[in-house]
Amino acid sequence: MFRNQYDTDVTTWSPAGRLFQVEYAMEAVKQGSAAIGLRSKTHVVLGCVNKANSELSSHQKKIFKVDDHIGVAIAGLTADGRVLSRYMRNECINYSFTYESPLPVGRLVVQLADKAQVCTQRSWKRPYGVGLLVAGLDESGAHLYYNCPSGNYFEYQAFAIGSRSQAAKTYLERRFENFTDSSRDDLVKDAIMAIRETLQGETLKSSICTIAVVGVGEPFHALDQGTVQQIIDTFESAEEQEDPATEPDAATGQEAAAEQGTAADQGGSTDEGAAPMDI
Repeated sequence: MFRNQYDTDVTTWSPAGRLFQVEYAMEAVKQGSAAIGLRSKTHVVLGCVNKANSELSSHQKKIFKVDDHIGVAIAGLTADGRVLSRYMRNECINYSFTYESPLPVGRLVVQLADKAQVCTQRSWKRPYGVGLLVAGLDESGAHLYYNCPSGNYFEYQAFAIGSRSQAAKTYLERRFENFTDSSRDDLVKDAIMAIRETLQGETLKSSICTIAVVGVGEPFHALDQGTVQQIIDTFESAEEQEDPATEPDAATGQEAAAEQGTAADQGGSTDEGAAPMDI
């Protein structure tokens, strides 16, 4: 993927005003397994796809607990995400020891962004090749942030990163207006549905996804596989019950179309050049 002499160093600007090494790091995020996040007034839900390098190996952990009120989901280079999550953990411990109160989510996100930005301005460093979805709850409410390898950060109502994340984004964009007043269980269901959109044909099972929740009165934790599988089975059975209900309507529509076609054959014109009607 070598472009030109301007992408050999992270501190070298191209004539077009671009830092190619930073863009390459952002591309690494797009190549990672998908991670999604969505929030309401009281809860934030994170989800990720678990991918193993081979059938003989286990998957790498993609969701990390930072503190009781903060957790992260990563996409990209897992090793970088592990280092950054450890840094965030240390910051939370130091703040709690000094001020005897939990670290505000926004302040931690700014510190993380500053740490990522330094790597874009030092020739002996490289940008972190990982994107982080930071979920947290503090005195100002529930928050969901995305930290980019470039050092930028954004707050979202719902977001998805990683490979095939566009399908999840489309799903979230259709439903995000309802997230603010959604219950915890509805958020979890929407998170699982968004993850299913990224699989593109693969069967959704609890073994290939991880769901984590943080909210009012609920410290950050990952749901166990049994709970996730039960939720998956519930809405899949509901979809199966809806499908047979639509089949009689479809059969009725086909009969009506056949009757219309017969009437048209009997009463229609006999012009040889007339084009058939599109149904």
